[in-house]
Amino acid sequence: MDLTVVSIILASLAVIISVIALFRKSDTPPLEPAGEKFDSTSLRLQAYERLVLLAERISLPNLISRLNQPGIPATDMKIILTENIKQEFEYNSTQQLYVSPVSWDAVRNLKEQNIMIINQVSATMPADASASDLNRKILEVTMSQPNGSLHEMVLQALNFEAKKLMN
Repeated sequence: MDLTVVSIILASLAVIISVIALFRKSDTPPLEPAGEKFDSTSLRLQAYERLVLLAERISLPNLISRLNQPGIPATDMKIILTENIKQEFEYNSTQQLYVSPVSWDAVRNLKEQNIMIINQVSATMPADASASDLNRKILEVTMSQPNGSLHEMVLQALNFEAKKLMN
């Protein structure tokens, strides 16, 4: 066989395979038609749901009831509470991609306020204070906040934003 004949046969096979592949590709619909936008509503709603859960988990009363360890010193309890808030927040930090800047700022402010309250209350405690003393004092401060807690306001803001998406 001549080199020219082999080249023609290989070229013909390549054309036939290309035509078959072209017809097979046209049978499957594209994943996303050109020009259409990706509907992110469900992702955004899930993000609001996660942030509501985050706000609940880092609210001081819930945090204290979940992490209460009465036999340890107040200084250790302070570390446990603040580290838990930071971990919860970092775990959910990617949700900021899907929510409004106002909602994300509200959650970030809640985190910062809770850490500040823990640090301020801890600074007023005697050196030999127990975790129970610290927890009791934090709960007293939280319950005495005028106009409700920031935690409740953040939950209302997140609920409002999520309901706007659903309408």
